[in-house]
Amino acid sequence: MTDQPISNEVALRIALAARVLPDISVRDLIAALQTQLDNDITEASLGTLTVTQLIRSFGNIYDVDEGEWEGEDADNQDIAAFKEAVRVLWGEQTACEHPLPIEPDQGDMPNSIRIAVASNTGEQLDGHFGSCHRYLIYQLSADDLKLIDVRSALEADLSDNKNQFRVNLIRDCPVLYVASIGGPAAAKVIQANIYPMKVESGGAIREILADLQRAITTSPPPWLAKILGIGVEKRVKNYQAVG
Repeated sequence: MTDQPISNEVALRIALAARVLPDISVRDLIAALQTQLDNDITEASLGTLTVTQLIRSFGNIYDVDEGEWEGEDADNQDIAAFKEAVRVLWGEQTACEHPLPIEPDQGDMPNSIRIAVASNTGEQLDGHFGSCHRYLIYQLSADDLKLIDVRSALEADLSDNKNQFRVNLIRDCPVLYVASIGGPAAAKVIQANIYPMKVESGGAIREILADLQRAITTSPPPWLAKILGIGVEKRVKNYQAVG
């Protein structure tokens, strides 16, 4: 077992994660995490853990193509349990205690657009496109904003093409907000007719989207006007009204 001091929050996550893993004790889980995370078991490091990494830390490999386990104790492994354990280690059990204010889309917001946000915590824009835990999905108009869905990206790690998996997850969103995104991933996003918006500083997403709402009511940039179906004549009238 590691000699590194473990915070109460980390200890709680590990204990809860061990409960959902078959035949794995808290001591075994700590030992596996110690090996996988180079003895750096913190809230931050647990947040980077993937399903594949956790599986391999126990000497087993999940064959995505065959949908089967390989290695010792294969008969005792359950992919769903490992997915749940990773969610717990990420700290998502706290999020469950304080659920986000989701309002399912009722199709009642005219002249609106759907926006995906790469996020790891709360309603924060703090995720890299290729590694964020989930995408927050918002429906936005000039005077209204609703969080309509939260889509987990956990299973992307088990896909042969992780970037494509993530693109497919948000394909119905013409706008994507990220804290960062790599060139190849950005190309895939654009090819799917999704406009990526990079905000490196991140922050509270509702505050960031408020700026977008103001742009809609005043002088939307060409890419946004195209998505909203606003013609050139209307954009000129909006500009003149503001001026």
